[in-house]
Amino acid sequence: MDQSELQALADKLDRLIAHCQKLERDNAAFRGLQDDWVRERAQLIQKNDLAKSKIEAMIGRLRALEQH
Repeated sequence: MDQSELQALADKLDRLIAHCQKLERDNAAFRGLQDDWVRERAQLIQKNDLAKSKIEAMIGRLRALEQH
């Protein structure tokens, strides 16, 4: 292998390393977003359950009023 072929190979390797580093950063960012979405989903489920409980309690009170 001559010097120019070695340099071309080294350049390709440098680009590959840079690309891998970019993919690692992107992956970390996506994992952070996923964690945020999982937390937001859990909060929304909790709020939905609370709203459901309140509605069920209101329905119970309305039914109790109807019976009087």
